Amino acid sequence: MTNRCALRTLLLASCASITLPAFAQTTEPPATAQTPPAQDPATATEDGPDIVITGQTTRNRPLISASADITLANRADIDRKAPRSTADMLELVPGIFVEGTAGAVSNNYSVRGLQGGGQRFVQLQEDGMPILYGGGGADFFFDQDLTIDRLEAVKGGSSGVLTVNGAGATINFISKLPNFNRTEAIARVTAYNYGLKRGDFYYSQPIAENLAFNVGGYIQSNPGVRDNPFDYAGWRLKGALEYRFEGGGFVRLSAKGGNVENAYYATQPYRYNDGEPAGIPGLGTQFGNIGGDAFNNIAVPVSTFAHPSGFRDFRGRDGIKSKTAQIRLDIEKPVGDSINLFARGRYLKYSYDFNGIFPGSGTGNAGLTSAVNYLTPNPATSPIIDLLRAGFAAFPTTQRFGIKNLRTGVVLGSNQTTELNALNGNGFLQRTTLNHDYIDGKDFGLNAGGTWEYESGDFKNSLTAGVMYYNVKRSQDQSATASVVNDVRTNSDIYDIVALDASNNVIGTLSDNGLVSYGDWGAGIRERKDSTVSLYANDELAIGDLRIDGGIRWERDTATAFDGQTAAVNQDVQPGVVGVVRTVGSTFNGVYAPTNLARTGANGKLTQSKASYTVGANYQFTPNFAIYARYANGFQTNNIDPITTIELYEAGVRYQYGRLFNGSATVFRTNFRNQNYNFADPVNPTVQSNINADLRTIGVEIDVNVRPIDWFSVNLQGVFQDPKLQNLQINGANQEGFEGNRPERTPATLFTITPAVQLPNGLGEVYGRYKHIGKIYADAGNGVALPSYGVTSVGVTYNLSDNIQLNLNADNIFNVIGLTEGNPRQGQTQAITDGYFYARGIVGATYGGSVTFRF
Repeated sequence: MTNRCALRTLLLASCASITLPAFAQTTEPPATAQTPPAQDPATATEDGPDIVITGQTTRNRPLISASADITLANRADIDRKAPRSTADMLELVPGIFVEGTAGAVSNNYSVRGLQGGGQRFVQLQEDGMPILYGGGGADFFFDQDLTIDRLEAVKGGSSGVLTVNGAGATINFISKLPNFNRTEAIARVTAYNYGLKRGDFYYSQPIAENLAFNVGGYIQSNPGVRDNPFDYAGWRLKGALEYRFEGGGFVRLSAKGGNVENAYYATQPYRYNDGEPAGIPGLGTQFGNIGGDAFNNIAVPVSTFAHPSGFRDFRGRDGIKSKTAQIRLDIEKPVGDSINLFARGRYLKYSYDFNGIFPGSGTGNAGLTSAVNYLTPNPATSPIIDLLRAGFAAFPTTQRFGIKNLRTGVVLGSNQTTELNALNGNGFLQRTTLNHDYIDGKDFGLNAGGTWEYESGDFKNSLTAGVMYYNVKRSQDQSATASVVNDVRTNSDIYDIVALDASNNVIGTLSDNGLVSYGDWGAGIRERKDSTVSLYANDELAIGDLRIDGGIRWERDTATAFDGQTAAVNQDVQPGVVGVVRTVGSTFNGVYAPTNLARTGANGKLTQSKASYTVGANYQFTPNFAIYARYANGFQTNNIDPITTIELYEAGVRYQYGRLFNGSATVFRTNFRNQNYNFADPVNPTVQSNINADLRTIGVEIDVNVRPIDWFSVNLQGVFQDPKLQNLQINGANQEGFEGNRPERTPATLFTITPAVQLPNGLGEVYGRYKHIGKIYADAGNGVALPSYGVTSVGVTYNLSDNIQLNLNADNIFNVIGLTEGNPRQGQTQAITDGYFYARGIVGATYGGSVTFRF
């Protein structure tokens, strides 16, 4: 459903990553952009070629002759996938591993052996420009809707040259162009069994002979896929006004905005039952959700330098609230017969307010234990022993400790073991971190240059050169990260820890409305800036059936990083705050200081530069058979952190045989050098530990579509790889026992099989999908293995009339349990404690659909 569409007749135009000419053709969009999803994509290209604009810089170049690993998914493919998130759409690209368990946003994805959560190496673009310069986190500010025409991707290869921070892959979402020929209108209503209600629209029409506009977007109400007492609202709107010059070329002014709330799901407790993952009584694996009413709004004490009131509200009711406002200008103008000039620029103002509930964070499995253990002052078993010690000091007549349910007011003492062990059918309590993270950012990008093409006989050459400039600023407020004690069930309750007399009467309260600690993750105040310039050139040469490509990009990044400093003495909590914790914990003192003074100096500034380069070749033996090979050396900027390099070797074969067979196979090796990231020290979460390692992956990627008869087709895409860790260090110290381990959260096997049956008389199609995710490890120490799983989905698209289409689909119809991530804040040497562990899980069976009206 991806490359299979393109391999037959696909033509490659100029790369949207660097050249505007290919994106904005002076003709109507390709036929497939207007094709109803019910029409099979293999037949959608009968009357004309699909045009791909990502990964190459030569116009009208068939994909079979390309020397890059390029994937196309058109609108029909996207609708067939019925994505619930941006991450879901990435599963249309072979080699992308998606951990789509966080909800609609903030999901993890990686490529070709990179450890889970490596999304900053995968650049998400919209119409050829990065959604965010840094790559990671772009799904907060982008959703697919009816304004999106198709998805295009290039993995490795030219990606590291033709865009910034895309050394692993570039995923480009291409918008529909304004319609210059007729009025076009689409409306869609979508609903799912878990409560999603959404309305989409798209409208376009010509205004004058050379002027047209389009506008589209959606409005929704969505409680999220897991059980939730809250409902989250949201909207996005995007529009464009385009003028086409008489002599060719265009100028397009566009804008978009949005304000979207989404549910968020972190890890939750699981247990092993006969070697298979299972749930805990009271908390279902498929739809269970710790969050709920108790987390609606919690006032957390914080430094007055961070928030003058001395409080910062954690609002579980808001989930993740993302706001965007962007304006963009694209210009293309041919100069003569062989030169095209282009320029595009965009300014994005964005923010997100992240209210994340993280069970087990910091304490890990040690925080998941019986209520009796919590209340018994034994240093070896109680996760709140320091609180209990402070309770004895504050209330000397204490006979025992107990818990008080903040919702019901019921008090249970530590001597009421029968009642405590029956709590929610499991007897557990846990420590849950309230992570309130606010980002406010500005991201300006500019890409300008030109393409010169020359042709003489069998000799053709296309040279593209240009400059990219990005100026970005991000301010972060992650102060007031605190923890509460709650039970283990869906819509869990929070408990106060109380001191009791001999008759179990409350004589004092140790916690603050369930809060047992403040400032868990440090001061949490940061500012980051980047000002970058890239110079790039890409040349593509064809001599008969041989094509040789080469490109280089040099980037200089001047980065500035400041961290809010922690006071030597923690600030007292505000008057009226109850409990025995009398300071706000790690206290922002109002002073900023350079991050990593040894690297940045007193001004907090560091300038780094590096070049990425690639060379590839393709030989086309026949019109239907070709081989290619490519080498690439790319990199990822990391603000003031060391630049990470990615080296790629790949060789592939492409073959097509009419409608019967389209396929490609690619052998690859990737070397991720100096992969560097931070994680919370599981002993002291306020301390950030650093891991540095080399990752080496050897694998094969396949994407094959077989159509033995006109009305039936099967697509198989997948990756089979052997990723390994090398030279791992933690905080600069070499670590034994990690060499040769699998990188955390990286499967060795990942494949999808998609059969489709065409209904007679063009009525639509029935399709299925089986997705297999191989075993992954939750940690670099390979201590916790999360088993493989397979998810089966089915769907039907039915054309009720020429203008009305019904799409129904069901996901995970066999209710399979699938786990991702583990507990990343437990460290790099995780373990299963007494059969229990933390992980994130896929949801159970869901079903729903949409009705689309075309006018």
